[in-house]
Amino acid sequence: MSLEITACAAHRIKEILEEQNVTDGGLRVGVKSGGCSGLSYILDLDSQQRPGDKVFERDGAKIFVDLKSYLFLNGMIVDYKDEGGLMGRGFKFVNPNSMGECGCGESFAV
Repeated sequence: MSLEITACAAHRIKEILEEQNVTDGGLRVGVKSGGCSGLSYILDLDSQQRPGDKVFERDGAKIFVDLKSYLFLNGMIVDYKDEGGLMGRGFKFVNPNSMGECGCGESFAV
């Protein structure tokens, strides 16, 4: 399996990198302990991949995932929604490894 990036997510990743003047980087996606349900997603910009990273690419947009996080993100779909207003805008994760999410969708359980 792997990680899928939708066309909308790829477009937004490239926009963010351009806005931040990151020429050859990508979006780092990972997990950390915490949140209502046990694990939280983390997002950050990174100028390069690190040793051991899994790298996923679509239309020139890259996502970097460290091996530990990949155990929880394998098979996930990364999408971007812009449904108007601040609350309807952002990256969305469809994670087949998640057994449940908290009410706000910021954390998940496996």
